Amino acid sequence: MTQQAEASRPHIPLQDRLAELLDGPVALDKRALLGTLCAEVSQREAVAYAAGWNDALAELRPR
Repeated sequence: MTQQAEASRPHIPLQDRLAELLDGPVALDKRALLGTLCAEVSQREAVAYAAGWNDALAELRPR
């Protein structure tokens, strides 16, 4: 997902997202659940990392 598409998506706290995955209508087996959780956390880490770089670059730009 692109950063722009990610920004337009409503932010769901990770704990709420995990609850959705665990309590969802489709029961996931352990491997599927673990894969989904890993993908979710990796995606959130990537967004947070990019946001940190964007903040740092914004501070370095002349005003």
